[in-house]
Amino acid sequence: MGSRRADAAVNGERRVMAGPGAGRTPGEAGAQPVGMRLNQVPADPGGSAGPPPLLGGQKDLASSPAEKKAAAKAIEDHIEPGTRKAGDWADTETEAAVSGFRDGWHTSGALKKAHGTWGEQVQNLMNMLASDKASLRGANTVLQNTDFRAGANAGSVSVLSGY
Repeated sequence: MGSRRADAAVNGERRVMAGPGAGRTPGEAGAQPVGMRLNQVPADPGGSAGPPPLLGGQKDLASSPAEKKAAAKAIEDHIEPGTRKAGDWADTETEAAVSGFRDGWHTSGALKKAHGTWGEQVQNLMNMLASDKASLRGANTVLQNTDFRAGANAGSVSVLSGY
């Protein structure tokens, strides 16, 4: 006979049933209960055992002060100006389109709203780039100061420091 599927309204509730007894109400002869059964538990219910691999195929954190300086310079010299230029271009083009539609068109208002959102996104991106640039420039100092502090603390408790 095969499997049959039916929607049944019982006591005001809509139920979807599948199987040989589908379409019959619960009190009707031959009706079968509707349910679901899992045959097994997934092999890995909680996720992987180890940390995820680092991006770019790196085996560990390794970057030189020169690489950080170059990355900060690239942000300052190329990425920030390009982002600013793209934002300015959108301002000019959107203002021209809005004035072309005038205030009587719904499109004009929608363009103004979209342009406002675009402006916020450009500003958020510029802020993020500035933060990344500052972080790259300050990372060497932070790591170096941490090393100096750890060295000073280790030296203060060393028995060899007294000699």
